[in-house]
Amino acid sequence: MEQITFDQINILGNIVEENALYRHFHYPEMLVRYDSNFIEFKTIPSLTEFKEIENYLRDFHVKRGQKHVKFSFPANIKPTEELSAYLADRGYETGFLELYTIQPKDFPSITNNPDIDIQAVTDRTLNIYLDLQYKHDLEIGNEFAEQKADLIKRQFTDHDILQVLAFYKGSPAGYVDVIVSNETAEIDNLTVDESFQKKGIGSRLQKFVMDSFPEKVVILVADGEDTPREMYKKQNYLYQGFKYESYKVYED
Repeated sequence: MEQITFDQINILGNIVEENALYRHFHYPEMLVRYDSNFIEFKTIPSLTEFKEIENYLRDFHVKRGQKHVKFSFPANIKPTEELSAYLADRGYETGFLELYTIQPKDFPSITNNPDIDIQAVTDRTLNIYLDLQYKHDLEIGNEFAEQKADLIKRQFTDHDILQVLAFYKGSPAGYVDVIVSNETAEIDNLTVDESFQKKGIGSRLQKFVMDSFPEKVVILVADGEDTPREMYKKQNYLYQGFKYESYKVYED
């Protein structure tokens, strides 16, 4: 298949405005999810263009009770020094994402641990899956956790999304979502509960994905400043590029 790019990454949101410079994504079902409510630039804007679009997005969000603005910049291009200085001066948090891919056959073999059980979520285990994610999502806030629970229920009925749950000695310990397309399987929301980390659960969740979709290219996006990206490299994932993002949360 062709080179995998950030264009293959699923974005949960609707395009409500698009022109030569940007796409505006909006997801009214979950207004507090930054990754679903943002502007994606197609080219690096000038500072004048950015300020104009910043005002547009801020006004759009204020009318809907949203307290953030977020901007995503074109892949493999850093914002200009002038723009970066403006973002820093205005109190934006700026970071970058990294895109990785792997052929399932290249994922390292894993010694079976009978204490770990990986299952696709079913009607019987959906509430367990919901409870574990709700516990983690509360760290972001009650509103986010409530809206995320509704999202999980909607995605449970989506045939293009596989929800996976990990148990350790019978206790729910982690999860991952897999977004399936014709050619790719995207690993999303890979999480291991803090009390069960360093037991190989994250690797077993990934291996379940590899075994479930052996003919697809498995893709994932990692925080460019987070430690899991080093694990992905050791697991034979291939680096495909980077992408800068900036966001700001307003107090009122």
